[in-house]
Amino acid sequence: MNFLMVGAGLSGAVIGRHLAEAGHKITVVDSRPHIGGNCHTERDADTGVMVHIYGPHIFHTDDAEVWEYVNSFETFLPYKNRVKTTSRDPEGALGVFSLPVNLHTINQFFRKTLRPEEAHDFIVNEQADTSITDPQTFEEQAMRFVGKDLYEAFFKGYTMKQWGCHPSELPASILKRLPVRFNYDDNYFFHKFQGMPESGYTAMIEKILDHPGITVQLETVFDRAQADQYDHVFYSGPLDGWFDFELGRLGYRTLDFERFTHEGDYQGCAVMNYGEVEVPYTRITEHKHFAPWESHEGSVLYREFSRAAEPEDIPYYPVRQVAEKALLSDYVKLAEETSGVTFVGRLGTYRYLDMDVTIREALDTARGFVQCLDKGEKVPAFFTAPL
Repeated sequence: MNFLMVGAGLSGAVIGRHLAEAGHKITVVDSRPHIGGNCHTERDADTGVMVHIYGPHIFHTDDAEVWEYVNSFETFLPYKNRVKTTSRDPEGALGVFSLPVNLHTINQFFRKTLRPEEAHDFIVNEQADTSITDPQTFEEQAMRFVGKDLYEAFFKGYTMKQWGCHPSELPASILKRLPVRFNYDDNYFFHKFQGMPESGYTAMIEKILDHPGITVQLETVFDRAQADQYDHVFYSGPLDGWFDFELGRLGYRTLDFERFTHEGDYQGCAVMNYGEVEVPYTRITEHKHFAPWESHEGSVLYREFSRAAEPEDIPYYPVRQVAEKALLSDYVKLAEETSGVTFVGRLGTYRYLDMDVTIREALDTARGFVQCLDKGEKVPAFFTAPL
């Protein structure tokens, strides 16, 4: 059969490869001049640094099959994300602290020398706002578990810049668990498998797409009328875009990047957050530190600025507040009434997805699709429900 993948990112590549290996003909189109979507990486011509063009992507997962899958196309070398943040302590002194908040952060921030049990008791009994019994908002959740000082230093300003609203307007679910570690572990993620592709994500996706049954067409804008030329379409573009935004636009946050270079080591780490709301950018990323096995004199860095996405912007983070969820529900109904297309990925399902989850859902979608074909069943618009 003849299938179309709209988008040459992880979703389109993984689904396309699976179906090509099953003997089908695959066409992959993307409006950009490169494959890889927002995971796209490329070598900087002047410094040789591998740059994550649309912001850093760090691979972390507990899914052994997904880890084996990515390593079958590209060698992943060990990498642990150790984030730092610049903020002020309770006495107003500017300092650099480790994230996520851990025992070192607590002792440095409060100028103490607490052991794990002492730090736990200190946060729970002296800092946490125990009057909040059922936190409903991000702010209440943070205040309930870490207290006013840590919340204002490490969560409030950054969150306001990242989401463009006060944390009291965001749901508590964004902080799903206690954002504190009572040991000195400063590994940002807690997953079993963590690493970076030795030659970059674009090289990995090139290999996934390298199959005689797959044709890739870049700088090609998809038109919905093209769908009739194929037996089925897998669409990883914006869900509302498929319907020409007829019900309105779903809200996204986008990022502006201010690139600059430096000779030597600019900040000594890959990611430096800026917790103060007065600093206009959320963080600075120094990309040579994402490949610690390489050595470069020059350095490429980006300041990141978050704002509401306009129609011409690249959508990064789905907002998913009350109004957006209501509109999403209407679009999901439209999608489920539409035949011949399956919506996939971050944009197609209007959900924030890490790379490992994107790959897992792509594999499950491809396998579920093949089962539908074998059984003669109707192919669903979503193999993973957006709501």
